[in-house]
Amino acid sequence: MKKILIANRGEIAIRVMQTAQKMGIKTVAVYSKADRNAPHVKFADEAVCIGEAPSNQSYLLGSKIIEVAKKLNVDGIHPGYGFLSENADFAEEVEKNNIIFIGPKSKAIRVMGSKLAAKDAVKNYDIPMVPGIDEAITDVKKAKVIAKEIGYPILIKASAGGGGKGMRVVEEEKELESQMKRAISEATSAFGDGSVFIEKYVTSPRHIEIQVMADSHGNILYFFERECSIQRRHQKVVEEAPSSILTPELREEMGIAATKVAKACDYLGAGTVEFLMDADHKFYFLEMNTRLQVEHPVTELITGVDLVELQIKIARGEAMTIKQEDLHINGHALELRVYAEDPLNDFLPSVGTLETYKLPTGKGVRVDNGFEEGMDVPIYYDPMLSKLISYGKDRDEAIQIMLKAIEDYHIEGVETTLPFGKFVFEHEAFRSGNFDTHFVKNYYSPEVLNKKAEEEARIAAVLAVKQYLKDQKILRIPTN
Repeated sequence: MKKILIANRGEIAIRVMQTAQKMGIKTVAVYSKADRNAPHVKFADEAVCIGEAPSNQSYLLGSKIIEVAKKLNVDGIHPGYGFLSENADFAEEVEKNNIIFIGPKSKAIRVMGSKLAAKDAVKNYDIPMVPGIDEAITDVKKAKVIAKEIGYPILIKASAGGGGKGMRVVEEEKELESQMKRAISEATSAFGDGSVFIEKYVTSPRHIEIQVMADSHGNILYFFERECSIQRRHQKVVEEAPSSILTPELREEMGIAATKVAKACDYLGAGTVEFLMDADHKFYFLEMNTRLQVEHPVTELITGVDLVELQIKIARGEAMTIKQEDLHINGHALELRVYAEDPLNDFLPSVGTLETYKLPTGKGVRVDNGFEEGMDVPIYYDPMLSKLISYGKDRDEAIQIMLKAIEDYHIEGVETTLPFGKFVFEHEAFRSGNFDTHFVKNYYSPEVLNKKAEEEARIAAVLAVKQYLKDQKILRIPTN
């Protein structure tokens, strides 16, 4: 593989290019008109404009991207995450054009892309499932019977997608009909598929996922877990590895379960098997993401493995040379997704120009970044600017390094999730490890953040006055 095209933008495009460059592989960037001056365009060996700013006129044009790849004699296409990364038709089209898709085969993407098909694929592998039904449902009467059987609260979920869309928690029967209609409508509009299913709602859930890698020689490895329970709107904001609650025995049990899920769909490459864990530390299969995850850096730091490099080697047909017993957890890593969002206004996207944009540096600090000072944050795409990652010998050190890095990350022109990150990493519930996916609902509010900011400003003002008076005394000392 001498040349790869990265069918993505921003920090993940640069992340893939960095590894390709290290491996002596040439890179091709694709970009929309809104991204013509973006860092990923400058970083690549070659770059081609593929359309207008909206993603459906650029980054989602699979055929156009393949056309560019063929024209430039590209050997492989890396989809990153988002956009076309979990599009089975795109993967199939890439394969048909004799280009290597750096990811799983289209069949695995298709199976795992439907939560119902995924449940069906793994049911013979003795993997724990949340109680519920494994078929799409639209009949409210039938839904009421099933809900009564499994017991409230229940969760209505869209079969065809994630990110919290088409998902509704129903506490009692009288809410079922209206919530079901909303879930079907939202799923139809987000994924073009209104299929929903019902399962028991796990109270106090933790979201724990296992990183897996599978090659074409029958080897499947698990690279331990990531805790992704700090979320807003069912979307992750803070991730860490390892989880603070897993015992070595439970870690191994979940790892083996994850490799069985990969085996169930004849998986190839990097994938993530997601589990829900209840208050009693019982875990249940949730879904499989058939791509590299946003939060892959925390796994790289604790295992010392470049997951993108492994993806490329597997795509070239190489067998993994590492064995499960070679993998060990070293230290602790945390990741904060730095979104251009306003945590004081329900995390709504914040659009503007990055008037100041200075990245933190130092031991134990990694920033996977896609922006630079002076750039506009476009409204057309996901509002993530970068991922701020810290690494320490243990969890406490990783938290302290993260807090210092947040302090040293200077952004002006847009609101970001940095203050929210600071709130999380300083909070006793997070520091103690005693939290779940309801962290934001239970502990966070704009008022709390404002109060904290005001208190910090007051302390800073008091310290400044003290320092001023001290300096004045020094200045008044007469000299002979």
